[in-house]
Amino acid sequence: MDARTQWALGLALPQQPMRALGHEFYTELAPQGVPQPTLRLVSDDAARLLGLQPPRDAAARAEWAEVFAGNRADPDCPALATVYAGHQFGNWAGQLGDGRAHLLGSFAAPDAAQNAGHADWDVQLKGSGRTPYARFGDGRAVLRSSLREFLCSEAMWHLGIPTTRALCLVDSPLAVQRERVERAAIVTRLAPSFVRVGHFEHFAHSGQHDALRRLLQWWIARFEPDCADADDPALALLQRVVQRSAELVAAWQAVGFVHGVLNTDNLSMLGWTLDYGPFGFVDAFDPDYTPNTSDRDGRYSWRNQPAAVHWDLHALAAALRPLLDADAARVRAVLDGFGDAFERAWRQRIAARLGMARPQPGDDALARAWIELLHRARADWTLSFRLLARAAEGPVPDALRAQFASCAPEFDAWLQRWRARQHAGGDGPDAMDRVNPRIVLRHHLAQHAIAAAESGDFAPAQALLDALRTPFADNQAHAAFAAPPPADAPPAALSCSS
Repeated sequence: MDARTQWALGLALPQQPMRALGHEFYTELAPQGVPQPTLRLVSDDAARLLGLQPPRDAAARAEWAEVFAGNRADPDCPALATVYAGHQFGNWAGQLGDGRAHLLGSFAAPDAAQNAGHADWDVQLKGSGRTPYARFGDGRAVLRSSLREFLCSEAMWHLGIPTTRALCLVDSPLAVQRERVERAAIVTRLAPSFVRVGHFEHFAHSGQHDALRRLLQWWIARFEPDCADADDPALALLQRVVQRSAELVAAWQAVGFVHGVLNTDNLSMLGWTLDYGPFGFVDAFDPDYTPNTSDRDGRYSWRNQPAAVHWDLHALAAALRPLLDADAARVRAVLDGFGDAFERAWRQRIAARLGMARPQPGDDALARAWIELLHRARADWTLSFRLLARAAEGPVPDALRAQFASCAPEFDAWLQRWRARQHAGGDGPDAMDRVNPRIVLRHHLAQHAIAAAESGDFAPAQALLDALRTPFADNQAHAAFAAPPPADAPPAALSCSS
């Protein structure tokens, strides 16, 4: 392979499919890079998706650091920053865009079967310097937030939830000012596409309807080719995005994940989890929990996530309005389908987690009573589901009883009903363990890894990454990661500042 067909690390030269759309959609510019980059973490799984061998020696690690810090630009395929817009907390924010992200290009996947069926991966650097869309930002990301995104991207994938992937994390002694001075870091992200609802909103709200049509046609050709044959391709696409988004938010709800900032510029057209900012996993169950300190009204709380995603889909429908042939009633019917799609996906996931994947009459009421019980007791979401599998027969685990100590009679009454349901055709402990994770990225685990990393020790982050890759396994080596947070550990309370 010569220099005309190869870029770096053995990667073939990337393509930039968005170039076909025209210059209204992006700016070509090189990443700014950082001084003295150090490769800190690599997802071996994500590397293999690109056909890359994870670096095993100092020379290979140094080369990875240079490439994925943005220090080695590809002269034959300049990086792009794309423009989009969006609603933030329900308010029109105007033009936004990749203010600190550079799309290196699209790389062919050596095995599409391991890529959710997609043929290519888009590779993007996040934190790689200012772009024309940075507004007042410095174009940088800090180690703290970058490590959280890296870990959660990989955690979600191994929980079986569609998400952007994290290939690697590079940091640098470059100083970045946030609430305090912090180290700069860059995460390399992978996805079949980073196009979001906000891309469509930008061209609709700015009156660029020809560009909007090009975007729709380009997207359908690449990702939804059968929508092209529909009587109303834009409506067919909207229906797809509604269905995928409903299934995605049901998956989040089931594992207790709260995204924290479900603005339209953070909602993927693919129905993948995108943009890990002030996220959190629920510990003691509170349906009104939100990890985002800016979300004073709880717009993006666990309870309100489905409604927030539904609102964003209404914004997508409004953006597609110039291209829709359907009347308002048909569009409304597609949007109204979100509720049924979400409820169907949510019931399936919760039923499976309760060992009731084969439905019987009364299952929905039993599941609702369990959620209400979790709330009343403020029981640990992850631990309660996991321990329940051990309570189908024989003694109830002490750790499970402890979760419901504040409402023991109600718990005992519910447990009697649930045991009867299990005896009438439940799935059994093994099936429940396959869908109830033992380990999620709890806030206190992330904070411990961050504190160590900021002092230069990435071993705790690597150990946590290893545990997150097998969240359903009963691996005693990872027992410390399966424990609930200490009683005095605060829940995640994070800002959007970095």
